Amino acid sequence: MKTLRHLSAAAILIALGTVLLGSWTRINGAGMTCPDWPLCHGMLIPSFADGTIWEWSHRLFAFMVAPLVVAVMIVAWRLRDQAPLVRPALTAIGILFAVQVALGAATVHLGNSPISVVLHWGTAMAFVASLCAMYIFAREGERAPRDAAPTEIALVGMLTGTAVIAFATMCIGAYVSSSGDGLACLSIPGCAGNVVVYSPGQFVQMLHRAIAAATLLLAAMSFALAWVRPAARRVRVAVSTGLVLVFVQVVLGLLNVALRLPMDLREAHAFNAALLFLSFVVAALFAAIDAYAIRTQTAAE
Repeated sequence: MKTLRHLSAAAILIALGTVLLGSWTRINGAGMTCPDWPLCHGMLIPSFADGTIWEWSHRLFAFMVAPLVVAVMIVAWRLRDQAPLVRPALTAIGILFAVQVALGAATVHLGNSPISVVLHWGTAMAFVASLCAMYIFAREGERAPRDAAPTEIALVGMLTGTAVIAFATMCIGAYVSSSGDGLACLSIPGCAGNVVVYSPGQFVQMLHRAIAAATLLLAAMSFALAWVRPAARRVRVAVSTGLVLVFVQVVLGLLNVALRLPMDLREAHAFNAALLFLSFVVAALFAAIDAYAIRTQTAAE
């Protein structure tokens, strides 16, 4: 299990770096500096002028992920009978990685259209989340049997719901950014002084804000439930981290509008969104593991 854990950790770091480098590439307007795939201008190593270095580096990172994923899958397959939870994580990693590679090619052929960008980003983050699950399951497999912390199913459901809404917020935000609608609404909390809006850009911007508000509400409820009701310390730490990141995300969103979308802040907004989502994924996984252990212990008794 130790080897699987280390491989999963390495894959998480490289995969997350690939995602963030891809975001930075698009924000810098370099997303189509390599108009073909998998080569770049028909070459393995092209000229790095006009921002091509960003797109080429993004593809290099993506290439580095592949052998790590293969190694994770081979080791996980060998250990699948020792840790039951490894099997579903293995399936998710294999499917999501294959889809992500296909979407990478499709995004180039579709000229970084907003829908292709959203699908590419969303699948990438789901893939990173599946690697996080594999890391956690491998870590659990290394630990000696112990009494699980009392965990209610309601908390698992709340954390899962928060992660799903955070994921939706992140994907809609990717659409807003890639469609050029980041400044469609220059006033807060309304849009151009109105709450009801009519243009497509204003609608998607306000939808992003509404889903972000739902994320904040669910994150606060998850935090309260985790601290009021029985929960393991690791669940509480992950939820608390997630809530802090939600507040950071709100501040970054406000600054992006106020300062008219500077590139550094746009990338910080994307990076923080990814960490926020993963925090609640981790919290939900920890809570689910504890709840499952409690049910198993009860059934055994």
